[in-house]
Amino acid sequence: MSVRTEPAQRRVATRVGGGVLLGVAVVLAALNLRPAVTSVGPLLDRAQADLGASATWAGLLTTLPGVCFAVAGLAAPALARRVGIGPAVAYALGVLGVGLVVRVLDGPLVVLGGTLVASAGIALANVLIPVVVKDSFPARVGMMTGVYTAALQAGGALGSAAVPPMDDLLGGWRAAWAGWAVLAAVALVVWVLAVRGRVARDGGAPHRERGRSLLRNRLAWTVTIFFGLQAFIAYIVMGWFPLVLMDAGVSRGTAGLLQGMISLLAVPISLVVPAIAARQGSQTWWIVGHSVVGVAGFVGMIVAPSAAPVLWSVFVGIGMAVFSLALTTIALRARSGQDTASLSAMAQGYGYLIAAPGPLVFGLLHDVTAGWTVPLLVVTVVLIGQAVAGGLAGRNRFV
Repeated sequence: MSVRTEPAQRRVATRVGGGVLLGVAVVLAALNLRPAVTSVGPLLDRAQADLGASATWAGLLTTLPGVCFAVAGLAAPALARRVGIGPAVAYALGVLGVGLVVRVLDGPLVVLGGTLVASAGIALANVLIPVVVKDSFPARVGMMTGVYTAALQAGGALGSAAVPPMDDLLGGWRAAWAGWAVLAAVALVVWVLAVRGRVARDGGAPHRERGRSLLRNRLAWTVTIFFGLQAFIAYIVMGWFPLVLMDAGVSRGTAGLLQGMISLLAVPISLVVPAIAARQGSQTWWIVGHSVVGVAGFVGMIVAPSAAPVLWSVFVGIGMAVFSLALTTIALRARSGQDTASLSAMAQGYGYLIAAPGPLVFGLLHDVTAGWTVPLLVVTVVLIGQAVAGGLAGRNRFV
């Protein structure tokens, strides 16, 4: 009896340990999916001045991630089918690290090219990690999605809040932007260790099933529009919000901290709300509630930007925490891992196509109107559209 029991106990222990290691790997990977973007805004003017680049270049730099997220995100399921989902995420982290280093090695075009490479890595991981969560933690989808999203938002906060002091400490924007490659390397090592353990236990069979097409599914398009509109707003905030705050009289360092706070606010919200929302039949009112608070923040920035920039930033941060519900919605609107992969690729691929023009349009409107009122009004209108689409996507239905 004892001879048979001991191996069984070892197998259980190995499975629990592997689950914990995979959970840690998911968190570390998520921490890498925002700093490449959020670290740009606080130092964008310095990089632009140092490189002698134009405002158009600055607009392209903030727009490229969204375009790349769309194109590379649509390719993610094919990569996962070819090499397996675990190795595909490892490739994504490696590509991200290389892009972070390359983009600071030369002039304006190299910065754009390196950003394109780093964004491709982020896009692949963006699509694939929700599938890992769905397949590997099926009984805890809401909780693990919340943990993943909280880590992602914490990484965004760290990117914007830490990059101004990194600029001072490391001697310039190039080293400050490249320094995030260290975090990508750490995540890659842990991910490889976690995936090796799972491949050994699962017999080495990669995830190769092809999910069905959802291009004619109305609910899938509703989820995609919801995801795209919230991303449209998010990348405007990540790219331009520090400059909006600075023009309202906030110092550079404080603007970076406030942008970091916007992301940081989403951490506790992401840890709590998705787990609660996932246990309910509908997530509609959670999504609408976040959107209403976000509208209040942008209206405050339009009407009285210098009166209470901290309060407006808090409202904007609560509104942007709807991202955790967008990811939760992707997982909950699909019944299987294959459908989750298809919906994740569609929502993030086409969704980022919707979002991609956001930072560029925002900057162009600022140049044309010589102010922030019109651009912020456009963001407010988009946020209302997000509430409508998200409210419909949050209903208890399946693709």
